Amino acid sequence: MDSCCQQTPLFTFGVIADIQYADIDDGFNYSRTRKRYYRSSLELLRNAQESWSESAPRPEFILQLGDIIDGFNKGHAASDRALDSVLSEFSSSPTEVHHVWGNHEFYNFSRSALLRSKLNSTLRTDGRLSGDQAGGDIYAYHFSPFPGFQFVVLDAYDVSLLGREESSEQYSSAFSLIRQYNNNEDLNCPPAGGGLEQRFTKFNGGFSKEQLDWLDSVLCSADEKREKVTIVSHLPVHPYSTDPICLAWNFDELLAVIRSHCSVVCFMAGHDHDGGYHRDKDTGVHHLTLEGVIETPPGSDAFATVSVYEDRMVLKGKGRIADRELLFP
Repeated sequence: MDSCCQQTPLFTFGVIADIQYADIDDGFNYSRTRKRYYRSSLELLRNAQESWSESAPRPEFILQLGDIIDGFNKGHAASDRALDSVLSEFSSSPTEVHHVWGNHEFYNFSRSALLRSKLNSTLRTDGRLSGDQAGGDIYAYHFSPFPGFQFVVLDAYDVSLLGREESSEQYSSAFSLIRQYNNNEDLNCPPAGGGLEQRFTKFNGGFSKEQLDWLDSVLCSADEKREKVTIVSHLPVHPYSTDPICLAWNFDELLAVIRSHCSVVCFMAGHDHDGGYHRDKDTGVHHLTLEGVIETPPGSDAFATVSVYEDRMVLKGKGRIADRELLFP
């Protein structure tokens, strides 16, 4: 690792997850087992921005893995104000930010509003976006920061109760799916019995067949070009990389697509504030779940800078996030 770090990387990028900023006093998670630091999350983002701006070389882009502001903002009529505060911190640097959508985006905004907002990264790219998006109102696209490398942003709430009108066919379909496993009156409570079925909660979602087919076509092209692909999503998709309660509903279908291709090297996600990591023994793909800013105490940090080489990515974490060397399959 030391010899690799003495080389000049092809490019670098920053990554951060689950900022969940709100101008409210500290609180707790849904089950009241973990403290959340709503105001100080903005300071931790500021720390990350300062670190990235002082880095040499500077990151080519930042991956913001979703839940940029907390759902409590909605009840305080503060969603726009909170988002402006966080985006103002990001805009302190000219580095391009690619925003992923999580459940808290949908607690604050409708899907149609998000598609029109500054959180739709396809509306303000610097030109590196391929133009190939999933279509419809699915927020999925890919971009190439350097020849031979592709990054794919997925929409993990394409199939979900969140962000869909209750009168829509998409909502009805998602409701029927979750009711097969979860009979609780409050669908934010996981099904009884434990295991992987815990993932069927309202705060999770999944990927439609249309999006999976689109991803398959993107990876077919990457296979042919011998490109290295990193996929990003708010929800993790490998059961060994996260607590089961944080998995995407149809994680198995997404994994099947990945396993049918040779181009994917890494899958990055947020959502599980404790973070996680697993390397798929069949494919060699690294599944990295980033620790969340929102449950990081003041005085610590939760962000990383990733240096990309021909044969690996080297992740330098700050605070709660451990350093990792991710060798390509």
